[in-house]
Amino acid sequence: MRFFVTGATGFVGSHLVDALLDRDDEVTCLVRSEEKFNRLFPNQKPDVIWGNLDDEEALRAGCESADVILHSAALTSARNRDEFFAVNVEATRRLLDIVSEVRPDIERFVYLSSQAAAGPSRKGSPKSETDPATPVSDYGASKLAGEQLVRRCGLPWTIVRPPGVYGPRDTSFLTVFRIARLGVVPSLASADQELSLIYISDLVSALLAVTASGAAEAQTYFACHPEILTSRSLAGVFYRAVKGILDDKDAGPVLLPLPRWVTRAVMQITGTTTRALGGRSVISADKAKELLAEAWTCSPAAIQTDVGWNANTDLVAGARETVRWYREQGML
Repeated sequence: MRFFVTGATGFVGSHLVDALLDRDDEVTCLVRSEEKFNRLFPNQKPDVIWGNLDDEEALRAGCESADVILHSAALTSARNRDEFFAVNVEATRRLLDIVSEVRPDIERFVYLSSQAAAGPSRKGSPKSETDPATPVSDYGASKLAGEQLVRRCGLPWTIVRPPGVYGPRDTSFLTVFRIARLGVVPSLASADQELSLIYISDLVSALLAVTASGAAEAQTYFACHPEILTSRSLAGVFYRAVKGILDDKDAGPVLLPLPRWVTRAVMQITGTTTRALGGRSVISADKAKELLAEAWTCSPAAIQTDVGWNANTDLVAGARETVRWYREQGML
């Protein structure tokens, strides 16, 4: 099987490429940074096409011989809505147009989306694929718009929506681990906020499962571990993982919930300051709409039934592996 992977040097994409190479698949990657590519793939290397999502010739070269396209490239932080849409929508449109032109007989186009596209859930009611999509952030709206392009593309497609993804090579949860080890955690969200998560290797296995011969086409799936967490229980597991505490009865850190107006103010000030300095940050007033939702949970029932996929890594095991990697990298 021949795969073309976008976002190959990203968190999810790099693990996806490793898994494909381990299976001895033929893998071609769209890559911008040679330094990052060599760091992530020091030994086992995929084929490379140098370029980015704006480079039509590079995209055409990657698509021409592919049996499956795994589109994992995305912008997760931006200065404004237009930046999100330029990458998550317009670049997806460009890629789909090129696939339709040079590889109309593609076996599968897999779009890595996000639960942000579907929007938050309600407590006690995990989101399912039949629920209306109600994104609350610019990022979520851009991922939903990308999904809509995929559904109309006329190619065999599958969309996978993970919730929060964690594991080795991720840095988005690093701050949470660092704070949790202190024993006192300022909580920007409610301590009882409900959450779904997925460990990186489980997400990769879900993405590969939907490319298997006979897997249903034209389907959107949530891929997550079935365990429902809370902000409080998440902080507790992270605390015990960092401290090396094996007894899950340990009380864990003390959570200090902040008033909602404080959370909004902190995120607005941080986001505004970062943009003023010319940078991008996932922390912003727009992102506060996601953070303050009462629940971000989803159900894996559909992908379990249709594909036979299950998440095998619970939070305790995943957190320990993540901490081990952070320490190997000198980050924790």
